[in-house]
Amino acid sequence: MNTSTMAGHPAVQPAFLSKERIIAKPGFNRWLVPPAALAIHLCIGMAYGFSVFWLPLSKALGITKPLACAPDMGFIAQVFSSQCDWPISMLGWIYTLFFIFLGCSAAIWGGWLEHAGPRKAGVVSALCWCGGLLISALGVYTHQIWLMWIGSGVIGGIGLGLGYISPVSTLIKWFPDKRGLITGLSVMGFGLGSFFIGKLVPGLINSMGVVSALMLLGVVYLVLNALAALILAVPPAGWLPDGFTPSATTVSAADSFAWAEAKKTPQWYMIWTMLFLNVSAGMGLLSKLSPMAQDVFRVARAGASRA
Repeated sequence: MNTSTMAGHPAVQPAFLSKERIIAKPGFNRWLVPPAALAIHLCIGMAYGFSVFWLPLSKALGITKPLACAPDMGFIAQVFSSQCDWPISMLGWIYTLFFIFLGCSAAIWGGWLEHAGPRKAGVVSALCWCGGLLISALGVYTHQIWLMWIGSGVIGGIGLGLGYISPVSTLIKWFPDKRGLITGLSVMGFGLGSFFIGKLVPGLINSMGVVSALMLLGVVYLVLNALAALILAVPPAGWLPDGFTPSATTVSAADSFAWAEAKKTPQWYMIWTMLFLNVSAGMGLLSKLSPMAQDVFRVARAGASRA
């Protein structure tokens, strides 16, 4: 809603999180946006390293070794049981839900993001992702894995989707002359988030336990993610960097496809299938990365000690 003055009424100011409120003023430094985008991706990039929680959670009750469920206990009974530990296969569903809802939320609310603006989408992303971590902490505390599936898997996955696309779409608007470089720097935050989680979480778990570690990460990431989202701004309509002229080979809006048109072309389905297979293979490996790595190094150390 544009600011306007009506007879007898004061000017109506746009809401704090609205897109109209964050249109950059002349002189805005566009290089303020990449650090904010990097910070958001750093926070949600924790998802890529979430498998570091699997082994501690698989021994949440048994402490030194998993407390196995009764052999005749069915899957549904295990989901609601607080008397036995969760196998890693059940914990892995959190990871599966992460990325199902990441893709779904990005697809469903991508249009809303363009209308609402990156500030609102970024704040919603922070609330979903970090709120999901707090719900997961409650799930660990009560030993109810379904709370972790809903918290980090579903709600957190929605936060991942919104948190992924809001900085990238903003950066592309600010850097049409450096699209590859700038989006690469932003997405690099995912890898850094996974790296830091792999380094920090084991120490946090050893010193304060899984519940407190999840709560601490949820609060810290909420503050960092929300502050970074508040920095995001969008350029005025028609803005271009000084000295930049789109080349004749640049894809224009007239050359692009709307969703209704794209889904009628075989190329869309081929590209989607290629990406689906690529991402599925990578996510399948990453979902078990920490337990796999620890098993490999454990075997290596055992072999070295025998030698």
